Amino acid sequence: MKILYITPYVPSLIRVRPYNLIKCLARQGHRVTVLSLQSAEQEEKDAGELRSYCHHVETVRLPRQQSLLNCLRALPTMTPLQAAYCHSLAMQRRIDRVLQEEQFDIVHIEHLRGAHFGTPVAGVPKVYDAVDCISLLFEKTLHSAPNLASRLMAWLDLGRTRRYESQLISHYDKVLVTSAQDKEALLALDGRVQEKKITVLPNGVDLEYFTFANGHREPETLVFSGKMSYHANVAAASHLLQEVMPLIWARRPGVKLEIVGHNPPQAIRALARDGRVRVTGSVPDLRPYLARATVAVSPMPYSVGIQNKVLEAMATGTPVVASSQACSALTVSDGTHLLVADDPTAFAEQVLHLLDDAALRQAIAMNARNYVEEKHDWRTIAHNLENVYAEVMDQWQS
Repeated sequence: MKILYITPYVPSLIRVRPYNLIKCLARQGHRVTVLSLQSAEQEEKDAGELRSYCHHVETVRLPRQQSLLNCLRALPTMTPLQAAYCHSLAMQRRIDRVLQEEQFDIVHIEHLRGAHFGTPVAGVPKVYDAVDCISLLFEKTLHSAPNLASRLMAWLDLGRTRRYESQLISHYDKVLVTSAQDKEALLALDGRVQEKKITVLPNGVDLEYFTFANGHREPETLVFSGKMSYHANVAAASHLLQEVMPLIWARRPGVKLEIVGHNPPQAIRALARDGRVRVTGSVPDLRPYLARATVAVSPMPYSVGIQNKVLEAMATGTPVVASSQACSALTVSDGTHLLVADDPTAFAEQVLHLLDDAALRQAIAMNARNYVEEKHDWRTIAHNLENVYAEVMDQWQS
């Protein structure tokens, strides 16, 4: 197939979903052309990697100042800020030119921030990967975010995002989300939408990259990973440091915590004054941190879709303690694949339980690895995406 893949950011090891889907599709022999917005210098290096296995990759520069100006202009309108953020006439013109120069079998659009690029496209089947239902995320943020700024942004954009997401569905032949919860939330936005219009395509793990770690693990070491500019991760880290860790330290004062992820805010750095806490910021490779940790923790107070941090820890054999929100999109069993707890006392007890029981850690590690191999291998998920493309193309021909 000749696939045009349009993204509002350059796919990379941080933007794991489009990165892995594109890589798998290209390896399976499809001719993939990628058009992406680029807002940082690092993304040019990421684009260079994509070029090593894609037919063609182009990036269009979108300075952060332009994105902020887009949002300011959208404030008095009905356009959500998430949708306005990536408006780019240069990108739209590039898409038009590529579509004029080459015939594609399918056009794939990534995320709400890029959805507007696909709505005017005509004459070719279109798939929109929503990834998550953003209005559902805003609902949860409004009710559960610990800081006023996040709740204010959710309040400001929630109504507009509901309307926008409900209208988007009619512009595409198929809509993808990562979880059944996100599918139900999108369907609830417009009762006229047929259930078959939306397909659940879960996130996966690159099992050749995230291998099972059999080596030495540092004793009493916890790890929390994730993009730390994301408000739900900030909320989780704050909850962990303020509510959970004091309970763990009361019983095991030597336990260490590593918070690993891009762009941690000053609020998290300030909470990590204790010498037992390390905030790394961006790291070139997450795997060593997972491989040496005794336990991975994911106390997400709210979330949507699938938490990659949980899947990646499971893949490396690092036993996980997670909130029910962090694993709600996975078909896992508490006590078999991971341990689940929500309130601070229960969460601390589950972490301490794992720290005390090496046999339980080993059993959960093996079961978790087997689970991700069976359910979340990117190669299998990409094959399922091929089937979605084929279904949409058949509908066009019938």
